[in-house]
Amino acid sequence: MIEIGQKEFLEAITYKLDEAKINYVVCGSLVSSLFGEPRATNDVDIIIACNLKQLRQFMASFSDDYYADLEMAEDAFKNKSMFNIIDLKSGWKVDLIFLKEDEYSHEEFSRRRDSKLLGINVKILTPEDAILSKLIWSKMGQSERQFRDALGVTAVQWGKLDKNYLTKWAKKINVEDILNRVLEEAEKLQD
Repeated sequence: MIEIGQKEFLEAITYKLDEAKINYVVCGSLVSSLFGEPRATNDVDIIIACNLKQLRQFMASFSDDYYADLEMAEDAFKNKSMFNIIDLKSGWKVDLIFLKEDEYSHEEFSRRRDSKLLGINVKILTPEDAILSKLIWSKMGQSERQFRDALGVTAVQWGKLDKNYLTKWAKKINVEDILNRVLEEAEKLQD
């Protein structure tokens, strides 16, 4: 049995999204690792924007080698939440998150850009949006790891970041206090 790696899994998922004409952006730890401190992760996080017909076409493209539950996907579509697909042979998992209707989510999605990730051409978040996304998760109490990811991106991208954008949106999405902590710690790491 040939086990697929993370690259092949990401490539298969983004190919299927493209085939269904679903707009997407890769986010989460893969992107924060690209811009900041690399760390291992066993899943892929992708924000998607689609209609129900596109979603059904996407879900129909998966064979029995995948856990891909159409009912769960349709429920997530209805509730603007998330669902996952798992490669049953390798264990790789993708969390597919429906684009939220708030102002920041649309801003973040509109700023996505083409990049190479694991050697594949995909749409990814900007470094600033990778930071803000991690701060949102950190605030929700997911883990200190989210804060560390945001700090890693901030420290590595320090001279290239649009700090006005970060400050503006951190205030609007109520993560300003965490952003200030990240900026202070990242600045100390510049010496």
